[in-house]
This record gives sequence, C-alpha cells and structure tokens, in this order.
Amino acid sequence: MSPSAAATESAPESSSPRVLVVLSGAGYLDGAEITEAVVSLLSLGRAGASVQVAAPDKPQAHVVNHLTGEVQEGEGRNVMVEAARIARGKVIPLSEASHEGFDALFLPGGYGAAKNLSTFAFEGTGGRVDPDLARLLQGFHAAGKPIGAVCISPAVLVLGLGKGTVTIGDDAGTAEAIEAMGGSHCACPVTEITVDEDNRVVTAPAYMYGSAPIQDVAAGIERAVSATLALL
Repeated sequence: MSPSAAATESAPESSSPRVLVVLSGAGYLDGAEITEAVVSLLSLGRAGASVQVAAPDKPQAHVVNHLTGEVQEGEGRNVMVEAARIARGKVIPLSEASHEGFDALFLPGGYGAAKNLSTFAFEGTGGRVDPDLARLLQGFHAAGKPIGAVCISPAVLVLGLGKGTVTIGDDAGTAEAIEAMGGSHCACPVTEITVDEDNRVVTAPAYMYGSAPIQDVAAGIERAVSATLALL
C-alpha cells in the first residue's frame, strides 16, 4: 500500500450537513405536496446531507378528497402519521426538533403548510404559525442557519419571521400578503430561485405554478436545495 493511499484511507470523512425537513401531511390539498417533498429529500440526499423529517403530531385542519377536491366532512387524519407515508415511517414530532441539532431547515410546500403548519390559508395575514414551527423558524434565523422553502411555504416563513425576501412565483394575491406581513416578494419563474443572503433564506415557486411540468418544478427545488446548503 502506498503512503498516499494509506493517508487517504485513514483520513476522517467530512461530516454531512444535517437538515431538518418539515412536512405538513401527505397530499397537496390538505398536506405536503408529495412531489415537492420527494424531490426535496432526493436533492438533499444527492448533495450528501443527512436528513431528518419532522411533522406536528396533531389533527389536520381537514381532509380533502384528492379526486374531487372536496372536503370530507367528519373525516380526520393526523399530520405526523400522514407525513410518515412520505418519510417511510422515519419522522419525529415537530415538538422534539430543535435548531441546535441541525445545520439547516427546509420546508416543502403543499396547502398543508398553509393549513396545518399555519392558519394562513384560512386567516391570511392575520394567521398564526404552529408554535413549534414558529420556535424553529426563530431559532434557525437567530442562529444564522439557512432556511429553504418552496411553493406556499415562503409565505408561512414570512408569517413566522415577519421579514425576508422570498418568492412564490407570480401570484399577485399571495405576493401582496407577503409584503403586508413584513416580507418582500420577488417574482420568479418556476425553474429559478430567490436568495436572501441577509436573512439566509432561499425560496422557489415550485407548484405555485400549478400547470408547471414536473421537470421544471424539480429544477427549481434542486436549485433551492443547492443554494440552501451553499449558505452553510
């Protein structure tokens, strides 16, 4: 064995960045957008990150039939149990997560972010962020650790922080709400991202462009993941 080979074998591996991914259920109308969640997890894994999924252990705001788009009255589901479908069971309660155990936070979208991680979908600019998510947003931000968010999640991020330059694409109503909550909105095509270096926030529109092809949605999320990790 050559000296150089021996040195290579004995050298310690660099530690992987630890990323907390917060899901809001499973299914874009009442939980996490599944494509966005999977592309986020795949992109983080390909980038060498160590990922932990978390979700609030509480009932969903409501359950929606994804064939008809109608709310299923009288039916209930648990956000964390539904998120476990995407995380293959490897999910922890959001209440047990801390910014101290991770290097970055990443929020895929889906209406669940606005319904289960916050009340933005129902109360707009007067809404509230889930207390455990609010604690995490404030903790990551105060520690200078990057936060990535896609789809509607950037609006939830601004609701929780009261600041940040973000994008949700070109939806005028949501952009106005972001500005009213103390943030700044930057219009952005589906394949591109917005990076707020001052607040260490990275955002991408994803399926805020509802008719966007999956490859374009994935391209934007992949860029958001890369830019979030680049801020470490």
